[in-house]
Amino acid sequence: MSSTVVGLLGLLTIVAIVVTLFKSKTQPAIAFIVFPSILGLVLVLMGRYTFANLATMVKSGFSSTGPTAALFVFSVLYFGVMTDAGMFDVIIGKLMKFVGDNVIGVCMVSAIIALVGHLDGGGASTFCIVIPAMLPVYKRMHMRRTTLLRIAVLSMGVLNLMPWAGPTMRAASVLGIESGSLWQTILPIQIFGIILALVHAFISGLQEKARGAGLHGKLAQTEGNVEVEEAQIEVKENELARPKLFLFNILLTLAVIVMLIWDVFPSYVPFMLGLSIALFVNYGFTAKMHKKIINLHAGPALMMCSTLMGAAILMGVLTTSIGVDGKAISAKVMELPAGAVPSVVRCLAGIVSAILPAALGQHLPVIIGILSVPLALAFDTDSYFYGMLPVMIGIGQAFGVDALPIAIAMVVCRNCATFISPMVPATLLGTGLAEVDIKDHIKASFFYVWIFSIICMLVAALFGIMPL
Repeated sequence: MSSTVVGLLGLLTIVAIVVTLFKSKTQPAIAFIVFPSILGLVLVLMGRYTFANLATMVKSGFSSTGPTAALFVFSVLYFGVMTDAGMFDVIIGKLMKFVGDNVIGVCMVSAIIALVGHLDGGGASTFCIVIPAMLPVYKRMHMRRTTLLRIAVLSMGVLNLMPWAGPTMRAASVLGIESGSLWQTILPIQIFGIILALVHAFISGLQEKARGAGLHGKLAQTEGNVEVEEAQIEVKENELARPKLFLFNILLTLAVIVMLIWDVFPSYVPFMLGLSIALFVNYGFTAKMHKKIINLHAGPALMMCSTLMGAAILMGVLTTSIGVDGKAISAKVMELPAGAVPSVVRCLAGIVSAILPAALGQHLPVIIGILSVPLALAFDTDSYFYGMLPVMIGIGQAFGVDALPIAIAMVVCRNCATFISPMVPATLLGTGLAEVDIKDHIKASFFYVWIFSIICMLVAALFGIMPL
């Protein structure tokens, strides 16, 4: 079976998943399992892989999404306990006094929290900071949760250009330069992007206000098939509230966030420890009470965990190459060893690279920049930078185009779309925390993100950082 056919089958699989999700035919977890499994079976029957190879690919996928699934389960449980204990009620009360009925102010605060929270470059940890903090405010003020997600992902995309962030480090490693050197080149774009992210938050606030959002606004419109919950200004006391432990819960949450930023332990460990401590301190040494609280939040945790496990099948089948020894080769490997069977995504990258140069040649950086957002839906971060970037650089050299502008186009424009891609596990974490279907998130964010990335590319050209 030729690589072209494999790439086309991979593209067909991705399109089938997106269409199925957009038409609400099934849950994401099922789509992520069924379509890649069909693709894997076809590839086995056509002789490209063996069933043993397929099993290896699936295991490889689980190794990449498993930690995120654990992070999601324990972060949902932890923030659920904090919500039950009333920590967010106090924070929301203070924030509401600060912004009042100012919908625009809420959107601006959301962007600032996302910008600051993403300084560590971790998408999952940033979602765990910004979404639980702001979601109750959005519900109370009749604001759409998709707006919160879009503000967060655009702000995070801009901060993802930091030298210690994944995309910049990956691109720098392909170029063979220090990530700090690449960052210094794209720093003017990042500064502009931060300003643009704040402008977007301001515009989003105007849009929400026009819809009637606010403490005294009209009933908000529905968000997809999910009705925005009617907000109540008065917070009702309940048997789980622990207002006297507010200071302790705040300090515990700050400790969890510090451990996330410290980045010594896996990201799920701080939430495991935080959940255990929170249960004992807030609700004593009572197994019955602990079980009751965990059961309250088990539904959302299980649903999102199943989605991430489904994504493991998707990632494994699409992004894993197989070596001559039958072992999995990660998408992080730029050059495959002799005799290795390239992954589906590598074959798809080959198709893209074969189509582009004949007609575009000298304008390769611009075309890559324009296509980066749509391509982000089909490529995970490693496959994009380690699989496609070297190929694009090789094609550009044939037309006398330097490698740096190509890398800049791929880093800057793709970063904007990182957290709307279903191929990025952190995206699924963010949508789960925000209680938004992935299809609704993509629908609400895709064209904003695309326009945002094109504007950043034009500014890069204006600054002379990359040619038009």
